[in-house]
Amino acid sequence: MGIKRREPEEFRSRHRYFVLAVMVFFLIFFVRLWYLQIVKEQELRFLSENNRIRLIKIPAVRGMIMDRKGRVLAENRPAFDVMVTPEDVDDLKGLTQTLSLLLNLPPDDIENTIKHRDSPPFQPVAIKKDVSWDEMSLIKTHQFDLPAVEIQVNPVRTYPYGKVAAHVLGYGGEINKEELKRTKGYEMGDWVGKYGVELMWERHLRGIDGGRQVEVDAVGKEFRVLKEVPPVAGHNLYLTIDLDLQRYGEELLGKRAGVIIAMEPLTGEILAFCSSPSFHPASFAEGISVQEWEELISNPLHPLQNRGIQGLYPPGSVFKIVTATAGLEEGVIKPGTRFNCTGIYYVGRRGFQCWRSGGHGAIQFYRAVVESCDVYFYNVGERLGVKRLSDYAKGFGMGRPTGVDLPGEKEGLVPTEAWKQKRGSGPWYAGDTVSMAIGQSYLLVTPLQLLNLISAIANGGFLLKPQIATRVEDLEKKVLEEYPTQEIGKIPISPQNLGELREALAGVIKEDSGTGRAARIDGMEVAGKTGTAQVVRLKGGERTRAEDMPYALRDHAWFVAYVPAHTPIAVVVLVEHGGHGGAAAVPLAREMIKKYLSLRQGEE
Repeated sequence: MGIKRREPEEFRSRHRYFVLAVMVFFLIFFVRLWYLQIVKEQELRFLSENNRIRLIKIPAVRGMIMDRKGRVLAENRPAFDVMVTPEDVDDLKGLTQTLSLLLNLPPDDIENTIKHRDSPPFQPVAIKKDVSWDEMSLIKTHQFDLPAVEIQVNPVRTYPYGKVAAHVLGYGGEINKEELKRTKGYEMGDWVGKYGVELMWERHLRGIDGGRQVEVDAVGKEFRVLKEVPPVAGHNLYLTIDLDLQRYGEELLGKRAGVIIAMEPLTGEILAFCSSPSFHPASFAEGISVQEWEELISNPLHPLQNRGIQGLYPPGSVFKIVTATAGLEEGVIKPGTRFNCTGIYYVGRRGFQCWRSGGHGAIQFYRAVVESCDVYFYNVGERLGVKRLSDYAKGFGMGRPTGVDLPGEKEGLVPTEAWKQKRGSGPWYAGDTVSMAIGQSYLLVTPLQLLNLISAIANGGFLLKPQIATRVEDLEKKVLEEYPTQEIGKIPISPQNLGELREALAGVIKEDSGTGRAARIDGMEVAGKTGTAQVVRLKGGERTRAEDMPYALRDHAWFVAYVPAHTPIAVVVLVEHGGHGGAAAVPLAREMIKKYLSLRQGEE
């Protein structure tokens, strides 16, 4: 006989509550289903057929670039771009014909832009950037007839002073496929720095893009904004450049091909960096035309080249500073050592001429530097030999980049016996050595390397990394990065010999027979060294006036100088094919120094 088990009363109560909860859940579910299927059916059908969700990028405003005093060298302005979303185009032929009339563009170009895009079909492509107010008004007027077309406002880089400091500022443009492959965090259509500080400080200047999540209708028109993330502007970069001095240096060069760079020798801060001829960086930001690009790259003077760090030239007589140092340090000469200059120096049966045809007679160290006697330094160079000359040249920073934060810096060339043999040019001859002693032979330098050399003479022997920027700040003026003075080496010279050399370099300007006497400034001591670098060696050592020679065969004109006062400055000037350094380069350096001193006086 089975025994009937009874459920406890509390279990039966819980069971009823559970069943009731399930019934309520399903009731709510069915009511919601009825509401969506019956009540909202037409609205939801419309949304599903005519609307979709899109993500629209909001480009960040690029950080500004300032000079050392906070004056804006690069900023941004709004530009109106006509965009088409390929996915929303129903009648491509009709659309291209209409846009062609409104924007004055060939219809085939518009069609190719839409068809052969690099982005997905739901991402807008630019048909014409930075349209005029009239063009934008026409698009807005015909908006109803232009499905898939919209106007986007994007920031465009602008440079208030045109070509000023173009080789320092650089330029940017749309990222290309090759850059996209090697750079993370970018998409096609993004704007990126490509040259100058625009490239070197890209990570700070760029900012962080924002975006909007929007609902659009069947023709791509915005229906409503679902979510928006604002962009974050890029950081501001402060350069060491002084705008006033930079503009003045570029005015001094004018149409001449050449370089003027000014630096504070105690800090390495570059005050002006002028390379001529120049270019308009805004042309790249606004979208450079094929014609403009062809004109730039076909120009025989190469305006895109930053001559200060990419131009390679024989240093000419400026190199005598190195030869003199090596001679003194190695005991080959002393300040009182004399050599007789007859106007020509023989190595075997080959004669090497002095720039003064009659010679300088019996001449000692001080006068040899002041008057830049070639024969004196032929003697020193042959006694030193190529190895010691090369070692001292490298000790002065030649043959390697200075490390300045600008792209494309070249290292130059300090030749050696092994280098010449490897090159396949035969053995090293004694004539190569004496030629190198006066800055010729195979020796090649950049203007910035020579500026670093003369700055080291001015500051007591320290090679400093040339600084082009002082700091990076955010929008709240908080300093994110600073760039202090960096020592990168010390020139191989004793304090005693440095004193002898400095005295001689001051004599180059103050002595009536000095090759740099045109650099004199009343009430101010200036020291320096001229240089005239041969481009071609004339047969038989013949002399020809610069104005009688083809431009491309004329000598380069050099001058390096510094002011050893409480407001020190060092300057290098190179005038390509300018002839004699004392005539072509010295006056430019003098005016640059005078301008700097007047600016400092005005500040004080």
